[in-house]
Amino acid sequence: MNLIALGLVSFSGILLLAFSLIKRKSPPKFRIIPALTRLYRAIGLSVEDGTRVFIHLGPMSLLTPRGGAPLAGLGMLRHLTERTSLSDRPPIAAAGEASLALLAQDTLEAGYEAAGAGEFYQPLSGRLIGLTPFSSAAGAMSIIRDEDISASILIGHFGPEAALMAEAAERENTFLLGASDDLSSQAALYASAQEVLIGEELYAAGAYLGATASHAASITVQDILRWLIILGLLAGAALKLFGMI
Repeated sequence: MNLIALGLVSFSGILLLAFSLIKRKSPPKFRIIPALTRLYRAIGLSVEDGTRVFIHLGPMSLLTPRGGAPLAGLGMLRHLTERTSLSDRPPIAAAGEASLALLAQDTLEAGYEAAGAGEFYQPLSGRLIGLTPFSSAAGAMSIIRDEDISASILIGHFGPEAALMAEAAERENTFLLGASDDLSSQAALYASAQEVLIGEELYAAGAYLGATASHAASITVQDILRWLIILGLLAGAALKLFGMI
């Protein structure tokens, strides 16, 4: 089983590298994800209205098996920062883990520099708001209530405490998009958030907001692996049906 997993990872890496190096003649075309379309619109409205965008990366370190979700959140944060860098009110990024909060600050600064607006970067826009899931949720609820937020994004590893933040956004009548790799959080957000990303949509968000060659390649590799899994399941079912396994 370990050899199969290693082979799958190696195959994915080779595909990712190959598709990243291929020069496309036209921009990549992705299927429409309504939640991300509405997020894009909410970000534009926040810039026009002079209000803030808030992104919460969750309480999970990148050095854990659950680190993929907050890593995807950092990618989204970079694109959001570039898009809102010239707004009257800078975006706020928060995390419930110390190293992740430092990375959020670094990502914010990199986003401002990439947009040519490095002088507008404010270190206090990246915050550590609690070291446990529920304390970080309480900190996020305070930001949503007190910081003139018009669009909130929860992207990372959350648990059922995500429902509390969704309720806070609902009370303030602000747009909320939720994305988590935890099933309990997905269930809570599906019932309470305005928009939610399910499954691998979490990892595709960065590509939709600003598709670089590597982002477009990652989406293509996801689709290839998905079809390989489907074909493998169908082949296994057929072999089982005919008594060959």
